[in-house]
Amino acid sequence: MDSVYVAGHRGLVGSAIWRRLEAAGHTNLIGASSSELDLRDRDATFAFLREHRPAVVIDAAARVGGILANRDHPTEFLSDNLRIQVNLMDAALDVRTPRLLFLGSSCIYPKYAEQPIRESSLLTGELEPTNDAYAIAKIAGIMQVQAVRRQYGLRWISAMPTNLYGPNDNFDPVSSHVLPALIRRFHGARETDAPEVVLWGSGTPRREFLHVDDLADACLHLLEQYDAPEPINVGVGTDVSIRELAELVARVVGYTGALSNDLSKPDGTPRKLLDVSKLLALGWKPSIDLEDGVAATYRWYVENHS
Repeated sequence: MDSVYVAGHRGLVGSAIWRRLEAAGHTNLIGASSSELDLRDRDATFAFLREHRPAVVIDAAARVGGILANRDHPTEFLSDNLRIQVNLMDAALDVRTPRLLFLGSSCIYPKYAEQPIRESSLLTGELEPTNDAYAIAKIAGIMQVQAVRRQYGLRWISAMPTNLYGPNDNFDPVSSHVLPALIRRFHGARETDAPEVVLWGSGTPRREFLHVDDLADACLHLLEQYDAPEPINVGVGTDVSIRELAELVARVVGYTGALSNDLSKPDGTPRKLLDVSKLLALGWKPSIDLEDGVAATYRWYVENHS
């Protein structure tokens, strides 16, 4: 089988893609942890790609974090992600990797984009200020994919996932995204019999959530079925409010206390729902229900973190 290099194969997204590739029968998989290969190191990245010369590169490597981490550390989110992408794609171009999938983020779209957000909304308005540095880096990645396609004719593509969750997520109380943060918080509240859990922000923003195993399945589908310069959205096509999400997590965890809101914390974009009609037209659809996915993720958290 053709060799596949999964950059970031130990992370939330990369590990799911690795599992999905193994399930599909791929045995020639290439991975390197960040301690083995720092993709911010240009010379090391070039040497690695020249040694392995993969037929397919999947870029799931990134510096990621929740709303506060993005707001408080924009320099690192911009610099690290730009270096990871540029080094990896330049090295893949150096060895003429025929197929590359770059994974971006739904935060590339304008803060007030028309909902659901079509791929054509890219670069049509201002970004959400709390994660604009990360978004700019990911937009640059899309541009690099398109530039390589145009100049060198390589069949590289980019996909923009919605909010992701699942096993191997980051459950850190400060830097995590909203869903794993809620799982950790409600679990701790249940364990300590806390009378209430405080939610960051108003609870009214609406978000879409995709289980990372569904994303991994979509990635393999796109590598087989998609070949165009435009990025393609990956999501479920439905959303929930943060309050509704918190109530779902509380129900899964078994927490029965009160919920309140800390209005001093930022809400971020009011709504972020992706138009996934292009992906659905290619014959793919998600298979993991949100409540089932949250329950499975909570079981993983209890087994691995508690």
